[in-house]
Amino acid sequence: MPREAMEAMEPDGDFAKRHLINPVLLRMLGDVRGRRVLDAGCGQGYFSRMLATRGAHVAGVEPTDAMFTYNQEKELALQQGIHYIQADLTRLPDLGSGYDAVVCSMVLPAIPDWKPAMRACVQALRPGGLFLFSVNHPAFEQLLATWRKHGEYRLRRYLEEYEIRLTHATDFHRPISAYLNELAALGCRLREIAEPGLEPDIARETADTEPGIESYVHLPNFLIVAAEHP
Repeated sequence: MPREAMEAMEPDGDFAKRHLINPVLLRMLGDVRGRRVLDAGCGQGYFSRMLATRGAHVAGVEPTDAMFTYNQEKELALQQGIHYIQADLTRLPDLGSGYDAVVCSMVLPAIPDWKPAMRACVQALRPGGLFLFSVNHPAFEQLLATWRKHGEYRLRRYLEEYEIRLTHATDFHRPISAYLNELAALGCRLREIAEPGLEPDIARETADTEPGIESYVHLPNFLIVAAEHP
């Protein structure tokens, strides 16, 4: 991700994260004051910084040089006490005693070998800790693009895994059952599944600059899951 794209995400992410993902994650987490939270695959770190502002003790894991360096620069400037770790989620170093919560937001679809990453997230939790992850909703991944083209949503492939080419990277489509069955195999107890929709008023305000944004009112582009460590 180019530097200007990282800076454009400040202070609370892009449009979808501000209006659809962040509110759900924060609600699911509840009061984070004094709690140890791991932002697993933190990217350019905006959510780590939001958590730190709310009083959490935050560690952020990011493998890429550019984003890790960006996060270190932000910590040097803001002095929030966030511990950024440059590591791959599938090969986490020893992060100390159990975390109260692990957030893995919009990360698992970008990892080819994703199951070890989910396992590492769960293993980083204390007993009873909370694991949250968000993904592009596997049934509605191309929502905005197909709505703009056809005036409705269309999907031809769902059950098999396949690559989705993006501007800066590649994502991997997997059915919902893949994520939930792996969560069950790790012994986690499902607490909540959210499929957030956009508020109609926000869609109307944004319609001139984002054609097709009304699709987010009618169909969910994101899936957010909360589960408890056994």
